[in-house]
Amino acid sequence: MKDTRLISLDALRGFDMFWIMSGEHIIHALAETTHIPLLEWMSEQLHHTAWNGITFYDMIFPLFLFIAGMSMPFSMQKKVAEASVDSPNQLPNVIKKPLYLAMIRRTVILIFLGVVVNGLFKWNGYEQTRIASVLGRIGLAWFFAGIIYLNFNTQKQIFCFAFILIGYWLIMKYVPVPGFGAGVLTKEGSLESYIDRILLPGRLHSIVHDPEGILSTIPAIGTAMLGVFTATFLKTESAFSAYKKVLLMTIAAFVLIGLGLLWDISFPINKRLWSSSFVCFVGGCCILFFALFHLVIDLWKFQKWALPFVWIGANSILIYMASEGIVNFGYTANFFFGGLISHTPVLWQPVFTACSVTLTQIILLYIFYKKKVFLKI
Repeated sequence: MKDTRLISLDALRGFDMFWIMSGEHIIHALAETTHIPLLEWMSEQLHHTAWNGITFYDMIFPLFLFIAGMSMPFSMQKKVAEASVDSPNQLPNVIKKPLYLAMIRRTVILIFLGVVVNGLFKWNGYEQTRIASVLGRIGLAWFFAGIIYLNFNTQKQIFCFAFILIGYWLIMKYVPVPGFGAGVLTKEGSLESYIDRILLPGRLHSIVHDPEGILSTIPAIGTAMLGVFTATFLKTESAFSAYKKVLLMTIAAFVLIGLGLLWDISFPINKRLWSSSFVCFVGGCCILFFALFHLVIDLWKFQKWALPFVWIGANSILIYMASEGIVNFGYTANFFFGGLISHTPVLWQPVFTACSVTLTQIILLYIFYKKKVFLKI
């Protein structure tokens, strides 16, 4: 594949971020206003599960990490061509060294920004500062997936992927936790929670457990690696047509989903633990999402509908940080649209208010996109 950037990948990133930045509130408001069963089901899907199980909302974070992994082979494509080698693991060290430094820099920045989103500048004291974060996990998982990608061929990468998931499963099942024993996969009794309580600085998200903790970041590397595998397969020159690649990706996706469901018997699908079954199940769903977007946008060329998602995806980190509290979009939306909304039926005002926030965000992102203003890390 000659293109170094896929429109579908940017659109999928934007689709993923849409639900976090404000899209979920539109569905919640519509469900509350109309009580239509489909909308009520969608609203339920836009909440995290309490512990074991899976909802659509549980897939948003790993989908973003999967996309980050997918971006890696495309971003390395030019350097591989310039060095006249077949794969990134064959790049000479003189080229790899600045790549490592750039990766370290990006990871450190993402960890810092994650702590900022957690409220660093409120500074309620070290004990009340949460260090673990969504952005921090993205940075760390992406970094280690990148190290593996730059130093091993595809066969060894797959071995590393299997080793990570099986190894995580075994230690979570068979390493005992003081006061609980081995294999107690609860918020209080899991090995992941125990390690966070004794090693993770600052406060934990849920007092005894942190969903972005230390040990569960290891299987998150596997989520990023699934993105790497998908992009590597997609861009590799082969006898397969573009449509056959979509078919093969779909088959691989269902195999992973099946493996996740089978593994769920022993190691429950659990986002907060980022269980190995969760990596497989959600990884399969991520591949299905990408295959659909790739088919419709890149192959069938139905692209205009996806432009708002492209605008969002081009500044995904920026809008994530802004919508997490740095910018009060509700205040801005009310300033521009509040008067008009106040003249609509009271029952529908929450829906129009939620839509006005999304519209405000998309207008801002559209302006940034047209002016080529991007937050690059």
